[in-house]
Amino acid sequence: MTRWWSTAPIRVRLTVWYTAVLSLLLILYATVTFLSVRHEFAEQLEEESRNDPEHAAFTPEDWVEHQQAEVLVVLISGLPIVIGLAGLGGYVLARRALVPIDHLAADAQRITADRLHERLSVPNQHDEIGRLAAVINDAFARIETSFEQLRRFTADASHELRTPLSVIRGVGEFGLRETRTPAEYQDAIGSMLEEVDRLTRLVDTLLRLSRGDAGTITLTRQAVDVGEVAREVTASLQVLAEERGQQLRVDIVRDAVIDADALVLRDAVTNLVDNAVKYSPRGSTITLRVDAADGQARLDVADQGPGIAQEHRERVFDRFYRIDEGRSREMGGTGLGLAIAKWAVEANDGRLELHSNESGSVFTMTLPLRHSKQES
Repeated sequence: MTRWWSTAPIRVRLTVWYTAVLSLLLILYATVTFLSVRHEFAEQLEEESRNDPEHAAFTPEDWVEHQQAEVLVVLISGLPIVIGLAGLGGYVLARRALVPIDHLAADAQRITADRLHERLSVPNQHDEIGRLAAVINDAFARIETSFEQLRRFTADASHELRTPLSVIRGVGEFGLRETRTPAEYQDAIGSMLEEVDRLTRLVDTLLRLSRGDAGTITLTRQAVDVGEVAREVTASLQVLAEERGQQLRVDIVRDAVIDADALVLRDAVTNLVDNAVKYSPRGSTITLRVDAADGQARLDVADQGPGIAQEHRERVFDRFYRIDEGRSREMGGTGLGLAIAKWAVEANDGRLELHSNESGSVFTMTLPLRHSKQES
């Protein structure tokens, strides 16, 4: 019985509950009515007997019992009919009340992975079913966004993996066409190893991003001096900047100490500076400015490049997104540096923003200061 009740349709359960409650109310009403009528008959008969005792055909007790039996027969006979009609009416009401849910189910069945842009119809947005449909539509919207991101990510990842694989295959086929000198074989193997290294970096980066999205990366938070991180990154990338005739400069306005994972934060700053070096012109200056105010540590990475157009700023942190794909590939970029930087900053409870114009771009990293987190 319990198993049947748990698997019964909602309209059946509503009908049973409605019928049971109404039956109890009818039984209570009939009992009260019966007792009231009995009391009323007894008072009337007693009054008539006092007024005219010679014309009383029955004793008061016999008359009351006779009338009581007739009323009881009427109540008992009519009760099953009333309960049956109540059950039928309850089923009709439950069925009509659940019609919008049937419509929602039919609409939901039509929405597949290829039709995620469709939404459930909401005839009345103010009732319970309308609010439920609105919540489901919001869920479909989030799923659609996730699917689009997954499709774009899969297509971009396939494109990125195909390019080095094609190069490796081409170099290998070229080396097998005819006998080569040892030097030529060494060049071919070197080219193949370069592409393998690129594939390894790409796969490692994708794996790290996927782990970050899944929340499986455990951060080791400690006191981190943002200015010290900026100096370390500048020292490690100074050689790369000198090759392009650029200058890296660190400007510390105020000391800023935060609670963060030092390695993850350093990776974020490294990607921002590396991006600035790649896209800044020769002879330009890249400035790392560290400041602290209003309980926030701030690190600006400013370059003197061509800037980023407005239409690209919305997607510049997307994975595999490149403004100039050809130039990015020539520089060995995978289109994941800014995505890694954004994830690393947000993983440390911060935010990463872009401000750009024709005279250059400024990536601003903002994170809570250590003392402000302790006070809160």
